[in-house]
Amino acid sequence: MRRLDERSEVLRGADLVCFSNDWDGDPLSKTHLMRLLAVDNRVLWVNSLGNRTPTASAHDLRRLAKKAAGTLRGVREVEHNIFVLSPLAVPLFGSRLIAAGNRIALKLQVERAMRGLGFRRPVVWSFLPAAEWVAQSLRARLLIYHCVDEFSAFSGTPAAIAEQERRLVEGADLVITSSERLWTSKRALNPNTVLVRHGVDHAHFARALEPETVVPEEIAGLPRPLFGFFGLLADWVDLELLETLAQGLPAGSLVLIGKQRADTSRLRRLPNVHFIGQRRYEELPAYCKGFDVALMPFKINELTLNSNPLKVREYLAAGLPVVSTAIPEVERLGLCRIGRTPEEFVTEARAALEAPGPRRERSEAIRGESWAARIEEIRMYLASLGLRG
Repeated sequence: MRRLDERSEVLRGADLVCFSNDWDGDPLSKTHLMRLLAVDNRVLWVNSLGNRTPTASAHDLRRLAKKAAGTLRGVREVEHNIFVLSPLAVPLFGSRLIAAGNRIALKLQVERAMRGLGFRRPVVWSFLPAAEWVAQSLRARLLIYHCVDEFSAFSGTPAAIAEQERRLVEGADLVITSSERLWTSKRALNPNTVLVRHGVDHAHFARALEPETVVPEEIAGLPRPLFGFFGLLADWVDLELLETLAQGLPAGSLVLIGKQRADTSRLRRLPNVHFIGQRRYEELPAYCKGFDVALMPFKINELTLNSNPLKVREYLAAGLPVVSTAIPEVERLGLCRIGRTPEEFVTEARAALEAPGPRRERSEAIRGESWAARIEEIRMYLASLGLRG
């Protein structure tokens, strides 16, 4: 176990190797944290190899082409002190032989990038169980596993991911979890497991409250009230619940912003449902300003029960009333209306219209939940464990 000399030195002046999602995707908790850490440290961000064999779908083919282009570009500095590596791999994740080859290839590519940047004995910070073997092989001064999802509960995830995660949890110097349910399960494998919930870029989303922020034309003229959602429309979003809401409030409009990975054909038949498509992170506060009520319509299953949806804090920072299904971490916030059945969800959506749209008091209630505060929590835990980053 590495000893701490002075708490002030924790995670300052270090080299970090971060295994995470692709850098060019929507800003996630990992992006926010690494951007702040890059103020005092250098970060080598390693894009994901993926967890499943791609199909012939247009989405998967585009993703493969994008990854190939990223590999050809080599390591690039995308922001101050943040360097991105897009590793090359054979996308056949069901084969043990190919998986072993990918691990070795990834290790060689990461080590080459580290040499080019002058990294020696870095802090390795992995958000992905699939990077377990490489993360543990880099002779790190400190290994952190930051768990923000129950990965084994994602549809299409290989069965091997659970074993990879177990090894990573057991081998980590510190395990950081984003929900109480994740904290309970991972702590059983590693006593150095802590709970650090998500933060929020409060200043960014509070722009919804500013007079100069203009509601986009494509939603400004829709019939009111306007119920809004932004995020990936994947299989963990309860589309039947959204259908019930749209049918139960036919005079209003349901606006859905984001990429689609699920069958939305039934929703598309409803005249008051509007699919806007993906919008840039920078644009989201303007869309929030146009919402009367924000929605968090996740299904209740093993994946979502372990989740801590970042969008809820973003909605609240924009000053919006939020109606959610019964996700434990949303309930613990105590700032949202909870619908435990479809009927309750519609009832709570109607009740939220008593104080619609962005309100400053709602935004102020979440101001203290900043990403900078979360970084300080992590530094505190490292110091209390006698670990030095």
